[in-house]
Amino acid sequence: MEQQETWKLPEAFVTRMRIMLGEECDAFLASYEKERALGLRVNTMKVPAAEFAGKNQAEFSLRPVSWCPEGFYYARESRPGRHPYHEAGVYYIQEPSAMAVVSLLDPKPEDKVLDLCAAPGGKTTHIASHLKGKGFLVSNEIHPARAKILSQNVERMGIGNVIVTNEDSGTLANFFPEFFDCMVVDAPCSGEGMFRKDEQARNEWSEANVKLCAERQQEILDNAAEMLKPGGRMVYSTCTFAPEEDEDGIAVFLERHPEFSVVCVGADEMPVGLSCGHPEWSHNKNQELQDTFRIWPHKSEGEGHYLALLRKAGTWAVEDGRKRKQPKYWNEKAGRSYVEEFLKKSLTATGHDVLETGMDRLILFGDQLYQLPEGTPALDRLRVLRPGLHLGAFKTKRFEPSHALSHYLKPEQAVSVLRLERDDTQVLAYLKGNTVNGPADLSGWTLVCMEDYPLGWGKAVSGTVKNHYPKGLRIQG
Repeated sequence: MEQQETWKLPEAFVTRMRIMLGEECDAFLASYEKERALGLRVNTMKVPAAEFAGKNQAEFSLRPVSWCPEGFYYARESRPGRHPYHEAGVYYIQEPSAMAVVSLLDPKPEDKVLDLCAAPGGKTTHIASHLKGKGFLVSNEIHPARAKILSQNVERMGIGNVIVTNEDSGTLANFFPEFFDCMVVDAPCSGEGMFRKDEQARNEWSEANVKLCAERQQEILDNAAEMLKPGGRMVYSTCTFAPEEDEDGIAVFLERHPEFSVVCVGADEMPVGLSCGHPEWSHNKNQELQDTFRIWPHKSEGEGHYLALLRKAGTWAVEDGRKRKQPKYWNEKAGRSYVEEFLKKSLTATGHDVLETGMDRLILFGDQLYQLPEGTPALDRLRVLRPGLHLGAFKTKRFEPSHALSHYLKPEQAVSVLRLERDDTQVLAYLKGNTVNGPADLSGWTLVCMEDYPLGWGKAVSGTVKNHYPKGLRIQG
C-alpha cells in the first residue's frame, strides 16, 4: 500500500493547501495515505463497455467511473497492463480523473478535433472512440520521445483517423487558423495531482515552477484560441490544484479573449463526482468560474483534475471558408497493383470495402504507405509522425501489411484468421515472437486474434503461422 510515511509532501505545498481549503485540508492530506485509484477505459471501437465489463468484471474487479461511461476502476492485483487485452488495444490504462476531460468535451463524429498536448495518448484515444472512425483528429506532442509513445498508443488502439504531429503550439496555430470544431488543451502543469504516484513531480515542485507553468499555459491557450472555429468548444484541463494554473489561469485568459466564455453545465448534467470551481481563487473573482470543475482526491476516487469547458463566440457559416492546399496523393500504377493484390488475397469483401473508401487518399513516406483521414489538408512543413492509417510497406515486388492495419481491422474483414482463446498458451507464444499453429487451411497473411481481438499478423503455410509481431513489442522472457 502506498503510504504517506514513505515520502513527504513539499512543505510550501501543504501551506498553500491549508490556506485554500481551511478545515477541509486535513481530509485532503489524509487522502495521500490511501492507495491511489487505478482505472482503465474500454476501447469502444472494439467492444461496447457494458459487454466488456460483463465478461471481465470478476477478473479485474471492475467498478464504474461515474464521469466516464466507458471507464472502470480495477483492482491493483489484476494487473491489466500485462493482459493480452492490453496488447490488442481493448482498453487504455488511464488515471480516472483524466477520463473526465473528453467526457466533458463530448466530440461528435465528423468533428475536426485537436488534442494539443497529447502524450501519452489517453485523451487522444478517448476522443477517437467518440469520433467512431469519422471526422479528423490532430494529436500533437512537442517532445519527440513522448510523441513516439503517443503514436504507438494510437496504433495499439487501432485508430485510423489521427494525424500525430511533433510541433509547438505556435507553429500549429499558423498552420490551422480557425480550423477545429473542438479541442482539448491538457496543459503541461506543476503536477500536484501526480504527487502520489510520481516522485519527480514532488521533487520538482516549487512556487516558482507554478508561476512558470501558469505563464506557459497562457501562451498555449493563446495559440489554441486561434485554431478554434467561431462557435467551437475547448476543454482546458490540468492535473494540478494551483489556482494560478486553474481558476485564475482561465480568468486571465477570459480577460484577454472576451470572445470566449465558460459553458454553464446545468446541475442535472453535471457529472457525478465533480465539484464546482472556485471564483474566489481568481484575481478578479469572475463568477463564470463557478461553472468550471475540480476533482478532489478526498471527495472522489481520482488523483485530482481541473476542467473548464469554453466556447468561442460566433458561428461558422461556411464549412472551411479558406482555400487550403491539398495533399499530393500517391497513385503509382505498379505499386498500387501490389496493394490491390494484397487486398484481393488477404481481405474479405467487407475488409476490402473499408479500405477502398480511402484509396484515393494515399500518401507515401519513403516506402511506407498511409491512408489520410478524409478532409486532411496538405501537411507540408509540419513534423508528422503518423499521417493517418499506416497500411504497410513496399518490399521487393510485393506489399507487406503493417501492424497498425492488423489492429484497425476486425476478424471478419480478413480471409485467413487464427482465433485463440485467452487461456491458450499460443497467445503468449505469439506475443513473444514464436511460430504458432492453426488449422491446415490457413495460408497467406493471417490475422492472429485472441478471441475477437487482433494481436497482429502472421504468414501461414498449411497451418503453420510464421510470426510477424513487431520485434520491438515482443514480450521478453
